[in-house]
Amino acid sequence: MILETERLYLRELNQSDYKSLCKILQDEDTMYAYEGAFSDMEVQEWLDRQIDRYYKWNFGLWAVILKETDEMIGQCGLTMQPWKEDEVLEIGYLFERQYWHNGYATEAAIACKKYAFEILGADEVCSIIRDSNTASQNVAIRNSMTKTDSWTKHYRGVDMPHYRYVVHR
Repeated sequence: MILETERLYLRELNQSDYKSLCKILQDEDTMYAYEGAFSDMEVQEWLDRQIDRYYKWNFGLWAVILKETDEMIGQCGLTMQPWKEDEVLEIGYLFERQYWHNGYATEAAIACKKYAFEILGADEVCSIIRDSNTASQNVAIRNSMTKTDSWTKHYRGVDMPHYRYVVHR
């Protein structure tokens, strides 16, 4: 276990989480900000990328486990992400749609912010969110973040405007 909150715990993803990841990454509605659901191969690549991040940085997106049922309901964690000419520490979150609007993303994101400041010693952490993803923007705001700038990313053949929400220690 990496982190624990009132209702959740976060741990490293592993290969046995593949089916749970598919429930998230292969849901068209959940993945609207990514221009659609992932293939089986893209889900595996996503999982492999998180595991590689654990070795490289000792952090990445973690499995979010609901204590009440001991099931994986999403992922949340810290990653290094490109932003303009820099690489920034980001809190990312993505949850299975049936668990939306219960405060789980905010609860997990706040715990990740605390981890970034207290364990990693970061001075700043951000969330990079597509301009059309109002729900994730609201999570960032509830995590005491402020929209600071914007940038258009090119992903899956589409230009996607993104906002960067930032909070300082």
